[in-house]
Amino acid sequence: MAQPTALSMMRNRAEVAAKLRRLLPKIQALRNAPAIPFGVAAIDHYLPQGGLAGGGLHEFVPEAGATPAAFGFIVALLARLSQPHPLFLVLPSYGRRDFGRPYGHGLSALGLDPRRLILVETAHRNETLWALEEALRSRAPSAVVGAIDKLDLKSSQRLQLAATDAGLPLLLLRPAQNLESSAAATRWRVGARQAARDRFGLFVRPRWHLQLERCRNGRPGEWLVEYDHVAHRFSLAAALADHALSRSAGEKPLRQAHRS
Repeated sequence: MAQPTALSMMRNRAEVAAKLRRLLPKIQALRNAPAIPFGVAAIDHYLPQGGLAGGGLHEFVPEAGATPAAFGFIVALLARLSQPHPLFLVLPSYGRRDFGRPYGHGLSALGLDPRRLILVETAHRNETLWALEEALRSRAPSAVVGAIDKLDLKSSQRLQLAATDAGLPLLLLRPAQNLESSAAATRWRVGARQAARDRFGLFVRPRWHLQLERCRNGRPGEWLVEYDHVAHRFSLAAALADHALSRSAGEKPLRQAHRS
């Protein structure tokens, strides 16, 4: 077998170096993808990057009848993003039966400027998947948000890969009845709880029951949180802030602990 010459070895090294230079911007973008922190240590400590990974797929599954509440939670989370870039929202027209279109005043009440939102409506599941992938690959928005009625493992792998390559978060709302295996970095179960009121009895801070069911390189947990839309800040619900709301392996779930 012929031995490689010095010239051929130099050419191979040059080709490898050129390939590395092409890949370097992608690698650097992935490393610099900022996480989205909740700003609550009890939650952020459960996540490997101290928040939702900036380049990854994150699934949000509403409890029964809590789809609007779960969408509101995602909006409150997006309001914490400091980047001035727009946000892409992909909503299937066939899947809005229980929560309709986003309402500008409602978005503003949760701290999100509706002028930042680019709404894309789709008529079929394939169009939804295509729009989500293309929004990520454009790298134009700060984040991509979507809702889908059903997602198989292969499709979730494509979305996770697209989000990772783009270094952008993809927050996806999924119904509980059609859950399948997924490549998502995290999966959250979101339920609505009675909001905090002021001394006049008016609602001042929405509350959600959160369950982190899956977390790659992290651990599951459970919390009751509320949101200050003026300060754009999450916190543990005031009535329960002195209790150990989160759980690790071997600890009782929140509801069981309360009954005890």
